[in-house]
Amino acid sequence: MSELRFVRLGFGEDAVDYQVAWDKQREVHAARFEDEIEDTCLLLEHPPVYTAGRRTEESERPLDGTPVVDVDRGGKITWHGPGQLVGYPIMKLPRPVDVVAHVRRLEEALIRTAADFGLETTRVEGRSGVWVLGDPVESRPAVGGLSLDLAPGIDPRLTTAEFDPRLNGPEYAPSNAGQRREDRKLAAIGIRVAKGVTMHGFSFNVNPDNTWFDRIIPCGIRDAGVASLANELGRDITIEEVLPVVERHLRDVMATAEPKPRDVEAEQRAVRESERTPVA
Repeated sequence: MSELRFVRLGFGEDAVDYQVAWDKQREVHAARFEDEIEDTCLLLEHPPVYTAGRRTEESERPLDGTPVVDVDRGGKITWHGPGQLVGYPIMKLPRPVDVVAHVRRLEEALIRTAADFGLETTRVEGRSGVWVLGDPVESRPAVGGLSLDLAPGIDPRLTTAEFDPRLNGPEYAPSNAGQRREDRKLAAIGIRVAKGVTMHGFSFNVNPDNTWFDRIIPCGIRDAGVASLANELGRDITIEEVLPVVERHLRDVMATAEPKPRDVEAEQRAVRESERTPVA
């Protein structure tokens, strides 16, 4: 990969409308495909907007009919807005493209960023993005502050597939996951790869109003919530402070990575081998 360059498109009063940024992504994507420019990461804030990836279900959208922009990235529905740093790395990957490896590199850069501010984050198996881990289920306070054991038989979210936190009061709201000491997502990742070049990217919650997430089922996840750097650390942090740290870690991670194409033949051999292995 070429050296990653950064373009700061707009923040605060100059926040960039989602459609304008999407058009800019397409423009940069076309130029990167033709090798007219090097790998480029667009950094910006958006005015408040809900966007839905290809896997979003109708039941995860706002109940009040708030408009949602349907986009061509992976993943489900999320929110972008003030206090959230959005990054769109537009990068040419080797073929066959290893999308998972690209996502892991983005996660690593954001995990390092959070660590620089004193917040420990991690990955959660089966769930992309960067997470603040909660307490074990058995030691969390019960919803409503009662000292009950939130075992699977008590917490309706863990036993009822149709449970909707939007209809069950603020105690189940994604924005209150920290108070419930549950897992909560600090940064979301959703990408698309077209012609071997990535689009879309990540959103990193610096100091947004996380109650915006309460109108939706963020990323389609009902049993966890959202976090922000400022809330987790209990102090004021601005996007201006976070910007150079994110840039440094993205540049370092991409510079030291050795992206390789997926070994499709090895994957196929592994599948054939697993099919031949008898099950005890």
